[in-house]
Amino acid sequence: MTVIDVTNTLGLGLLRQPRTVLFGPGQRRQLPHLVTPLGSTVLICTDERMATTDEFREVRASLEDAGLTVAVFSRVQPDLPRADVLELVAEHAGSGIDVVVGLGGGSCLDMAKVAALVLKHGGDINEYYGENLVPGPGLPVITIPTTGGTGAEVTCISVVFDSDRKMKIGVASEYLEPHAAIVDPELTLTCPPGLTAATGADALSHLIESFTDRSKNPSSDEMAAHLYVGKNVLTDIFCRAGLQLLGSSLERVVANPSDLAARSDTMLASFCAGMSINTAGTAAAHAIQSPIGNLTHTPHGIGVGALLPYVMRFNLPANTAAFAEMAQLFGVATPGASELDNAKAAILRVEELLAALGVPLNLKDLGLQPEQFAEVAASAMLATRLTANNPRELTADAVVKILEFGYADDRSWWEI
Repeated sequence: MTVIDVTNTLGLGLLRQPRTVLFGPGQRRQLPHLVTPLGSTVLICTDERMATTDEFREVRASLEDAGLTVAVFSRVQPDLPRADVLELVAEHAGSGIDVVVGLGGGSCLDMAKVAALVLKHGGDINEYYGENLVPGPGLPVITIPTTGGTGAEVTCISVVFDSDRKMKIGVASEYLEPHAAIVDPELTLTCPPGLTAATGADALSHLIESFTDRSKNPSSDEMAAHLYVGKNVLTDIFCRAGLQLLGSSLERVVANPSDLAARSDTMLASFCAGMSINTAGTAAAHAIQSPIGNLTHTPHGIGVGALLPYVMRFNLPANTAAFAEMAQLFGVATPGASELDNAKAAILRVEELLAALGVPLNLKDLGLQPEQFAEVAASAMLATRLTANNPRELTADAVVKILEFGYADDRSWWEI
């Protein structure tokens, strides 16, 4: 076993964030005041369901009442197919768009970011796949999430599903950072239960992975060249706040979806998670989920949630201290208990939260088959920007073992 030192001896802190963040019930009403200084023509990116809601009509009317010209692309699909991006650009290229607003779940926000990029710089979105291939700032983007989970309102990455390559691919650049984010918990009150569960599990996975990530202590050149520079003292601040919030809010949201206070806590935790992963990055659970999602068509949050119990057990020996601190944040630490026992208590608490959301805690229920393990492992190892963050060295053989335990629903404390 290789254990990686996760001690951040340099005290490095790095955040990337929008210029303006508005948080709180009703803050969507500030949108015209944010847009007006940026231009006169606005493109709203949303999905078909959101476009039929009173909230969407209210947002659009507020912009029009401010004298702005509003265009709408309301056909964003889950997992943001590349075909959607091509369709939007074909419709709106050359139409004088000044500002792009993303209103909806993570795919709508990701669409707004890549649409702003391609409308400004031209070309096909596949020309920008990867890290730091965007030549400069795109059109200004304002993000308005309607789910409590993805954190896409503050991140500088968009994920696109490319059917030609049969995989999701990230477009990652500091130039994708939104100009402003409006986080209004009222917009999540009508979020369907299944989507609430998936996005809640996603936010939890973001916080856990960025809090237990490797501390890389990068050089100045590495910080300039890469978006994900590892766990650091500033991302830890957001992780601690987010984990504490989710530890008390997720079960309340499930018990009463109309609980605005619980929705607000979950949205704030999701924002904290987005702020964390924007420089710390995610790790093994996200690397492994991507090929599983392609094979089983499982919602992203459900997939990473199902993987968490097994990935956390794999990573436990490499960062026991962080898991033990999570127990304190969740309120399940036992005074006088060993660091290892408290770390285990944190993992068990995560499983309780996932179970409350209705996330399956094994991989068999996702539809994954044993004969697919090797394929999943090989694909996961290609996600080097994620595997490099994992606190414990990840190999293809280790991924297969994680999948075997997950398929068998074996949540004993084990070593690989």
